[in-house]
Amino acid sequence: MSSVGGMAITDKVRFGILGCAKIARQVARAISLSEECELHAVGSRSLEKAVSFVLDNGLPASVRIYGSYEAVLDDPEVDAAYIPLPTTLHMEIAVLAAKRKKHVLLEKPVALNIGELDRILEACRANGVQFMDGTMWMHHPRTAKMKEALLDVSRFGQLKLIHSFISYNAGPEFLENDIRVKPDLDALGALGDIGWYCIRSILWAVNYQLPNKVVAMHEPVYNDAGVILSAGASLYWSDGKVATFHCSFLNHMAFEVTAFGTTGIIRVSDIITPFQDKYATFYSSSVSDFAEVEPGQWAPAPKEHRVDADVPQEVVMVSEFARLVSGINTRVSKPDEEWVNISRKTQLVLDAVKDSLMKNYQSVEIIE
Repeated sequence: MSSVGGMAITDKVRFGILGCAKIARQVARAISLSEECELHAVGSRSLEKAVSFVLDNGLPASVRIYGSYEAVLDDPEVDAAYIPLPTTLHMEIAVLAAKRKKHVLLEKPVALNIGELDRILEACRANGVQFMDGTMWMHHPRTAKMKEALLDVSRFGQLKLIHSFISYNAGPEFLENDIRVKPDLDALGALGDIGWYCIRSILWAVNYQLPNKVVAMHEPVYNDAGVILSAGASLYWSDGKVATFHCSFLNHMAFEVTAFGTTGIIRVSDIITPFQDKYATFYSSSVSDFAEVEPGQWAPAPKEHRVDADVPQEVVMVSEFARLVSGINTRVSKPDEEWVNISRKTQLVLDAVKDSLMKNYQSVEIIE
């Protein structure tokens, strides 16, 4: 079997997982289900925790188990690192992974600020490895269908407004003990955990055109340690587009995104995780008005669109990442910069929202 760069051309991409967070279970399953991937190693701060993760999730006996993150990165047979660690550790571990020539699949939020993210991206470029963040919904086939609907000017018209509302009622145990409310682990709180999704959905709708300015909404909620539990913002573009979002650990679960055009709207109610594994839906309406025959009814009524999925969106994500990695390792292609740019723009907007909050809701300009 021939090989290039230490990877056999016909081999699957071998993943090492660094950390045993809840989301890591979902991605470990996705790696196992993907035809392009193989779970090669799992590492945690303690060997016992890594062993429990492998056993509790029924992972293959062939998976190597390590008692440190560094040991996974030192394994010469690991091609790519999936990093679901607390955000505070992202820069250190992702940079180390890149220097070890491991491709980086990094959970969101990818960094505490743009400075940290740029150090990660510089390390990835310097070492010729692929970077991608773990925003799973981007890879669902529904996402491509919704973009088609957005670009259908004959039905949707011109995009004018986007609203994203993403929340879940985390409960007292979460609000007291989860890493996402600890300033030394995930200091961005709800803004990083689910505000990232809100911002990404807005940027996706505007084809990643950065807003000119951002203004945080009044009355955010912080815990006693100063971590954001609930917040929102408005985003403005020079051509008149406007977007608003709200993210919260304190409201009932909602994953809503609506895009409003001059002649149509597109709405999705489960943007982060579809209600079903096998398919996902979204709604659209175009040139609707009140019906003349039956007053009070819409004519035409909003239409439900169903998009089937052969596998869960996280499987599509790791498969797409693996194909990029394989192309690089076999010298067929270079690292894809599109995913880098999307992550960086998301971080820039997130930073601007946080800056506006710190400046008592003043308008903050975004300079790329």
